Amino acid sequence: MSKLSDKPSIGFIGIGNMGNPMAANLIRAGYRVSVFDRDTHKADNLLLLGASFAKSITELGKHSQVVICSLPGPNQVKEVMFDPNGLIDSIQPESTIIDTSTSSVELAQELSQELANKNVGFLEAPVTNAVDFAALGKLSIFVAGDLSNFERHKPIFEVLGEKIFYVGKPGNGATIKLLTNLLWFTHAAVIGEALMLGAKANIPLEIVAQAIQSSAGNSWVAQHDIPSIFAGHYDPSFSLALCCKDLALVNQIAQSQGFDLTMGQFVQKIFEEAKAIYGDSAAELHVVKLLEDRVGMYLRPDQISSLS
Repeated sequence: MSKLSDKPSIGFIGIGNMGNPMAANLIRAGYRVSVFDRDTHKADNLLLLGASFAKSITELGKHSQVVICSLPGPNQVKEVMFDPNGLIDSIQPESTIIDTSTSSVELAQELSQELANKNVGFLEAPVTNAVDFAALGKLSIFVAGDLSNFERHKPIFEVLGEKIFYVGKPGNGATIKLLTNLLWFTHAAVIGEALMLGAKANIPLEIVAQAIQSSAGNSWVAQHDIPSIFAGHYDPSFSLALCCKDLALVNQIAQSQGFDLTMGQFVQKIFEEAKAIYGDSAAELHVVKLLEDRVGMYLRPDQISSLS
């Protein structure tokens, strides 16, 4: 394969909620991008921007200098990488695979070793800050792998993200991404309780939200997720199934390190309960709806709006 150019050809696998805006930003930045997804309609907007659609993972792997994956979790990453006609068998020597999925420590380490044996670079690079920040190119990205390879591909990360952290050896990306998700989901579970305390006291919810956001209780969740609760759509960009997957993974990391997460296990139990009631595809903040349904009061400012 020819030497990597300033604008390498990029293959992008997984163009859903996160992958689609990431691929779009790369196209707008002047990269030649080929995309693959089982749902071909997800590529419609990207084709209009100038992407090409690969007929298979094999075709994409053979013609890309860099392949970026954005997949739901480790099971899907394994399938894309190791299945017959998967990426590992088609990716060309001296290429690089960048996995932005939220995966497992063990799989990142396995992929790094497997690809090194084939003279293929591997960068583990999970992302955070949700779909709206993906569209803006303002993701935070946690990159693990060979430092020189990270530096070589930094221009790609600078298109996708605003804050880029090099975190060391493969597996560290998953660890830091999942510990941030532990905080996210814990805050998501408890933010409903805080809002409910104010609502039951008949304090206008707009004031409750502003007080939280102006206090030591403020967080990314308070800023980003309270509007989704008030709107009643509970943030459909992220599912309960994904929340439960990530919580299981972060609890597994702690157990592999020789201890248990008290809050992590408790929060996973709450999310699993919400998933059992509302279904895998229900939006993340149905963990708050679980409380609303139990109390019989819904956290909508237009319904709870006056001081007693």
